[in-house]
Amino acid sequence: MKKLVIIALALVSLNGFAQRKENKKMDRENRTELRKDMTPSEIADLKSKHLTLELDLTDAQQKQVHKLILEQAETRQSKRAALKIEDGEKREKPSKEEMLKMHNQRLDAQIEMKREMKKILTEDQYAKFEKMKPKKQGKRGKRSKKD
Repeated sequence: MKKLVIIALALVSLNGFAQRKENKKMDRENRTELRKDMTPSEIADLKSKHLTLELDLTDAQQKQVHKLILEQAETRQSKRAALKIEDGEKREKPSKEEMLKMHNQRLDAQIEMKREMKKILTEDQYAKFEKMKPKKQGKRGKRSKKD
């Protein structure tokens, strides 16, 4: 009888662990869905507050960073809306020239963002800001290798 109870308890606990892993995976997948529903101002609020915590920004710096991120989020949303396909339409792959143009535009926007952040932040804050970026890119690379 004791063995039966122990086996039943083991099965129940193992089942609970398996369900928890599945829920984490679902949360990760749904996070991108939640971000799509966010407005540019909400995105700018969250990112500027995160940077304020990480870099100890002053109020003036926080307002400037918020404005910069808001502009960036609005342009990103407008580009996303322009590329969105209508119901029944097939998405066509962009040509090589279009891909090159989009890549250059993205890099130009990144360069401009970097210049603006350099103007807003102090040298120490900017150094800390630069150290933050490779971490994100590293995580992205690790994630894509696992899939």
